[in-house]
Amino acid sequence: MSSTIYDIAREAGVSIATVSRVFNNNPKVSPDTREKILEIASRYGYHPRAQAQSLARRKTGLITAIVPIISNYFFMEVLAGMQDQLAESEFELQISNIKTTGEVRGDDVRQQVEDIFKRGMSDGYIVVSIHFDDHDWDYFKKYETPITLIDEYYSDFDSVSVDSVEGAYSATKSLIDLGYENIAMICAVRDSKPVIDRSNGFRKALEDHQIEFSEERLFSGLDTERDGHTELNGYQAMKEILNGEESYDAVFCNSDIQALGALKAMQDYQRSLPIISFDDLSFSQYLGLSSMRQPMYEMGKIATDKIINRINQPQTDVTHTVFSPELIVRNSSFNSDAEYLAAKNTKSVTAGK
Repeated sequence: MSSTIYDIAREAGVSIATVSRVFNNNPKVSPDTREKILEIASRYGYHPRAQAQSLARRKTGLITAIVPIISNYFFMEVLAGMQDQLAESEFELQISNIKTTGEVRGDDVRQQVEDIFKRGMSDGYIVVSIHFDDHDWDYFKKYETPITLIDEYYSDFDSVSVDSVEGAYSATKSLIDLGYENIAMICAVRDSKPVIDRSNGFRKALEDHQIEFSEERLFSGLDTERDGHTELNGYQAMKEILNGEESYDAVFCNSDIQALGALKAMQDYQRSLPIISFDDLSFSQYLGLSSMRQPMYEMGKIATDKIINRINQPQTDVTHTVFSPELIVRNSSFNSDAEYLAAKNTKSVTAGK
């Protein structure tokens, strides 16, 4: 049951009027009392605006997608799946962008997400590619609102994700099977969850094939916008690979967006290295870019089904959908178009579309 202003007043040992003054920023309340009341309210997940709205109407008819600032093909594909799935429903999609890069710290990101929950503007929330530890996700449970995660996992919230460890492993193994051994990886911001998972998959594939792993195999550019998932970051990382003393013979790239920059760097330096990326965004087929396919559109649709079900049947069991990414092989995996055509003709690879 949701807490009320009466519960907060009782626990704080003050009058309802005093609690009201705190929420209305009345200066007549002492700092110690104000701090005590706000701490109790935060612990209960109480917010006056949200409470008033929930009393005024039981449902808003809105589902909010909480996403990092949109400038990425991944989010556009996911949101398209959400929108199409909502077309025949009673709900409308609202998008809330939050800033997650630059000078923003983890606590700041959490506060931005919490502020959205506090407003209580929607019947349910789909949180896309925002990564917290279990302690933070557990903290959000106090708002007692339907939440579904995309590209993230927490045991008590419905989720849809892709096995990034498996995907990176498959991409790296494919390069090894093609005869490459001295393989580098283009990362992004190293402590972001997708990069951690994909780095682990990359490392495991090397070690399972008796190829020594070292941190020197991991490269990332200096650009940290969107956690490094940018064309510039990929360009910078590939430039470092090509200019380094080590002669790498193939590259696994953390994302298609970065691979765009990596391909440009190879073009500028008139060098070519086989490369496999991750995502299989729509432009990849036109570049001949081999990539691990994430079913982004389907992830958006499934997450939307989950949140609607959670809104309408809040007591149902939590469900988790985890996709295995599919390797789509194109000519970027090979040293030349001739090698690719030869492999395709012998049916040793399945060409991607």
